[in-house]
Amino acid sequence: MTEENQFFRKIYIEFKWAIIFTIAILCWMLLEKTMGWHEEGIVDRSWFTLFFIPFAILLYLSPMREKRRRVYNRKMTWMQAFVSGLILTVFIALLSPLAQYVTHNYFTPEYFNTVSENSVTNNLMTQTKANDIFKISNYIWQSFFGAMGLGIATSAIAAFFVKKK
Repeated sequence: MTEENQFFRKIYIEFKWAIIFTIAILCWMLLEKTMGWHEEGIVDRSWFTLFFIPFAILLYLSPMREKRRRVYNRKMTWMQAFVSGLILTVFIALLSPLAQYVTHNYFTPEYFNTVSENSVTNNLMTQTKANDIFKISNYIWQSFFGAMGLGIATSAIAAFFVKKK
């Protein structure tokens, strides 16, 4: 087996789960859209988004557990689990711009107008400021860096629960 194949086999589990995570995010965005959280319910969207956290944690624990079972013979140190979570995090962060693009161009193209209008109407910011903040390029960067930051923290915590001697 070539070195390339061995390398891909080592990260295959994280790559597979990053795709699953991205699909879950897209499904969640469809749910938000269907529930009206991208239109009239936009004020409550930030609270409802918190309900995705248990799914995100599960989607971090699952690949670590699979890696422990398939690669590490049911034994895994905290560091091995953490590194697995970091690899997963990088893949999720790299896929996050695609998820943002799909969400804002196909699922809810009116989102930026709606959130901008809501922010101005509720005197949270000026129209100029809202136009500067609520745009796809900002959301792509926020999703990338947010995925990295939250992913690193989640990996560290999840690794604690996955380690097994």
